Amino acid sequence: MTFTKLLVTVREEHLARYRENLAEQKDIQINFATSISETLALLPKRDRDPQVDALVLDNGMDGVYDLVGTLRPTYPRLLIILVDEDADFAMPGAADDISTDPFTNGDLMRRVNRLMSDRRLETLRADLMPPVRDFAKRLRKATGEMEKQEAAVSACRDLGYDYVAFYQIESLDPPLIILKTHDSAVPLKEPAPLRASPDDLVSWVAKTGQSRSATATDEPTFALVKAGRFSSVACTAVGTTSRYGVMVACCDVPITPQQVMLLELVSAQLAAMVAKE
Repeated sequence: MTFTKLLVTVREEHLARYRENLAEQKDIQINFATSISETLALLPKRDRDPQVDALVLDNGMDGVYDLVGTLRPTYPRLLIILVDEDADFAMPGAADDISTDPFTNGDLMRRVNRLMSDRRLETLRADLMPPVRDFAKRLRKATGEMEKQEAAVSACRDLGYDYVAFYQIESLDPPLIILKTHDSAVPLKEPAPLRASPDDLVSWVAKTGQSRSATATDEPTFALVKAGRFSSVACTAVGTTSRYGVMVACCDVPITPQQVMLLELVSAQLAAMVAKE
């Protein structure tokens, strides 16, 4: 589980109120400080020191604006949220955000969570680009429809999946969705279905165009997962307005949202390349 590591610096007289209001927060690890010197001591000095994702600062403490100016060049990835309960409206200045009413409707934590979500999205996009660019090069080198499908399956395997398959949509009414190519990290004791059944996950994604992941107990799911060969599966549509196929990827561990996003990007590139031809 990923925790947001939060450092809250408030005046001594407000400490108990902050502890009480933040006590029920989930997926948050909180440290408290009541002085600027204590705050600086709790921020990491070396790579091995505990990380701090976001810093909440009581605007009423002496030296707060100087502290923000000092921290910006030293900790460029640190999120800073000021709290100014004496103002009806305030601008964050060099901070990332400001809360004037921190505990009404969870205002402070909503701001922290929004900033963390934006930060994770930035990181995710940065992480996604190298493998996507690499796949685009491989896809351009592939000649013919089957070779492009195989390149896409191989690229998805390189993303950490244990089994990847591409099913081509011949018809949706009546449904005819056929296995064209697949690749597995280990020999399969039971064969993958050569044709998607009307009630499995492949057919569901083909009909809806929506990405979806599943485990053995979910409905619908994929045959190899239902049989216990893999623990989870993700399926993405290849093509949007004109669906061409479905990419199927299985893992022995839970599938992350980042893996699904990468699978979607590979599927989109394959669809675009096939459409050009």
